[in-house]
Amino acid sequence: MSSVHQSRLVLGGARSGKSRFALEEARENGGSVAFLATARAVDDDMAARIARHRAERPARWLTLEEPHDVVAAGRRAAAAHDLLVIDCATIWVANLMERGDEDAAVLAAADGLAKLMRERLVSIIVVSNEVGEGVHPTTAAGRRFRDLLGFVNQRLAAAADRVTLMVAGLPLIVKDAPLPSDRQERAYQAP
Repeated sequence: MSSVHQSRLVLGGARSGKSRFALEEARENGGSVAFLATARAVDDDMAARIARHRAERPARWLTLEEPHDVVAAGRRAAAAHDLLVIDCATIWVANLMERGDEDAAVLAAADGLAKLMRERLVSIIVVSNEVGEGVHPTTAAGRRFRDLLGFVNQRLAAAADRVTLMVAGLPLIVKDAPLPSDRQERAYQAP
């Protein structure tokens, strides 16, 4: 069995089963799991969603709540865990936009996450919404969000070893790149 860490991106629309699928994949991992939650309890509905999601996770998993600095939190988690689940990139991008980050800064943050995925310090599962196939936003802010998230998803998909699209609760494998062998990984890391 390979000890090479791998990265996965799980995409889907609202209520497509993407978070449930990511949790199932993480449970099958069998190692130490850190769960990085990007949502903030800004209203009663979001507080209830966060509580429901918390209850669905095993108590032994470390939960980190980080709405903005996902890459730094991910690097800290990588030092002590085998798997990092990030749920979700959609809310992370919204948080950065709400904070006032320019598009270039959001894309730079996504590039930082893609770099972390490629470094293979820890296995990573990132959950994100596929919003490009939905309703065309009527506002400039909505179009900016849709476009930015699409560009972020493209960066993460390029870095991921596996990309899964969830449709009506069913996983469709979009990308399944071969992992480097342990020997190739050691050669790559040699000075």
